[in-house]
Amino acid sequence: VKIENVCLEIINLVITASLENKADKLFSLNSAWIKIEVLKKLFRITNELNIVETKCYIDVELSLQEISKMINGWIKYLK
Repeated sequence: VKIENVCLEIINLVITASLENKADKLFSLNSAWIKIEVLKKLFRITNELNIVETKCYIDVELSLQEISKMINGWIKYLK
């Protein structure tokens, strides 16, 4: 449930950032980036506790890394 809530918060922050003016986007994007990092840690814990299969973990982790890079690129563009 916690992982689902963090995912929803990230989606909310990214959509908010996409609709805000340039000056206000940075706060939402930084918050989304932090939540992505939290999500990566939570998902790593689920793998370590054998709640999720390793293949699934690897697939999701690769996607989260790519999303994190995209958000960081957006942040760097705004600075």
